[in-house]
Amino acid sequence: MIGRLNHVAIAVPDLEAAAAIYRDTLGAKVSPPQDEPDNGVTVVFVELENTKIELLHPLGKDSPIEGFLQKNASGGIHHVCYEVEDIIAARDRLKAKGARILGDGEPKIGAHKKPVLFLHPKDFSGTLVELEQV
Repeated sequence: MIGRLNHVAIAVPDLEAAAAIYRDTLGAKVSPPQDEPDNGVTVVFVELENTKIELLHPLGKDSPIEGFLQKNASGGIHHVCYEVEDIIAARDRLKAKGARILGDGEPKIGAHKKPVLFLHPKDFSGTLVELEQV
């Protein structure tokens, strides 16, 4: 059902410093910051040959990343994202297997402008999983 790894998302307390590490120290191609008000984050994409790293920074006090950073002040891996061909079919199959879909269970538009869903970390070995339709 799942396809390739789309990205690993890392919550960061200082977006510019984190982007500089990937760009200047590791020599990666790094996008400019992009605000995603619907998701409460500012994101930077680090382009790698085989996947992406998504750096997440809170956009406002109600950001889900704000709570994560309060518990993990230096940041850390927030979630992994896998590609799926049909997000509704994937959701329905996962629900039938007992997996919990976060939110209202309906796909939202993610930072890549594609439908996404998040799966409860307790159902996936403590890892928040994002599914993105490609």
